[in-house]
Amino acid sequence: MHFSLDIPADVLYNVKEQRRSSGGGQNLGFVTGAFSFLLKPCPGCKTHRWCALMMHGKKDDRLKGKSDMLKREGEVRIPSGCAIAGVFARDGRNICGDTIVRSMTTMHDRSNGLGGGFAGYGIYPQYRDLYAFHVFYDGMSCREETERYLDKMFEVVNLSRIPIRKSPKITNEPLIWRYFVAPHHNRLADSQLDEKEYVARAVIKINTEFKGSYIFSCGKNMGVFKAVGFPEDVGEYYRLDEYEGYSWTAHGRYPTNTPGWWGGAHPFSLLDYSVVHNGEISSYDANRRFIEMYGYKCSLLTDTEVIAYIFDYLIRRKGFTPAEASTIVAAPFWSTIEKQDEARRHELEYLRCQYSSLLITGPFSILVGYEGGMLALNDRLKLRSMVAAEKGKTTYFASEECAIRMMEPDVDRIWSPKGGEAVIVELEGK
Repeated sequence: MHFSLDIPADVLYNVKEQRRSSGGGQNLGFVTGAFSFLLKPCPGCKTHRWCALMMHGKKDDRLKGKSDMLKREGEVRIPSGCAIAGVFARDGRNICGDTIVRSMTTMHDRSNGLGGGFAGYGIYPQYRDLYAFHVFYDGMSCREETERYLDKMFEVVNLSRIPIRKSPKITNEPLIWRYFVAPHHNRLADSQLDEKEYVARAVIKINTEFKGSYIFSCGKNMGVFKAVGFPEDVGEYYRLDEYEGYSWTAHGRYPTNTPGWWGGAHPFSLLDYSVVHNGEISSYDANRRFIEMYGYKCSLLTDTEVIAYIFDYLIRRKGFTPAEASTIVAAPFWSTIEKQDEARRHELEYLRCQYSSLLITGPFSILVGYEGGMLALNDRLKLRSMVAAEKGKTTYFASEECAIRMMEPDVDRIWSPKGGEAVIVELEGK
């Protein structure tokens, strides 16, 4: 016969501490003897364990709020936490946002409800030539101050609240507004900047200097939708079933070192670039110091933010192709470079030496969305999962195959990209 301890949690906690401090299992006899008057039969248990902690899957009222005290760091872990998914129609056909939301439901346990988000491309065809600003506000005074600045710097063609469905699963919402804007012609000319740099600087200024305001999406004909919550609930909250686009990415967050808050949810975006990421960037500090020398500001309390700025810097400002940019952030090992032909070896050596501070180390799988394309990339050792598939002219990516099967059960081809090997898909004719 096995027994369970009907002991108040605080007493049990003290007993376990005594047992731990005196070296382990030899104290079981002491515990059994000292509390024998509290022992009662525990039917159904077949293995010897502390049933008082398990309660056959049910928490006793006296354990509520206290049982977590018994857990120690490392006792509960979700390997490879965070989920990513993407779908891209190379022929430019429209895909309903519900498709990508549905894929995330199968990876629910890779998130913990502290962040979910999506990025869609081609979703604003009626405003395709305007920048779509999605903005979080802490309150009305923040909104009024930011709108005065937007009116000064841009022609605001349309503004409104972003449509949502109220949900008890999404709480503590900020004010969420949307603006379709174009730079004022005279101010743009006076700035002597190209249009995209003008917009990027205005966005960075608001996000770093306007307290309580945060522009989390600012590209053309695309938009980011994110919140604190599970991704499927976030998709329902933003009514993504009412949007259509040729490209979608998604993220379910399981934060490891940073807090769960609305701004810290993925995707992270600047202009047309958006990034979702599963992993941990051990090179963050070196990456951040380099990128901030060029006017970017990392202020969102997560390592992923810097990846979005790196791709914007390399592709938009330095003119590299997405393939070349991926070679910089996931540079081949020196042993691999040495095996290349002379021309390729010199090219890789130059990129690795010149942009060594933009090498991203640590485990990661990322999806980078941009105008007319999507890039999927693993770290060089492939320490995070990523699966790719094709069906006709549509390409799918996800942390797990099941998420792809939710979007397309009968794929033509499915494979696992190699570490450091970028998979790039773009619109036909681009």
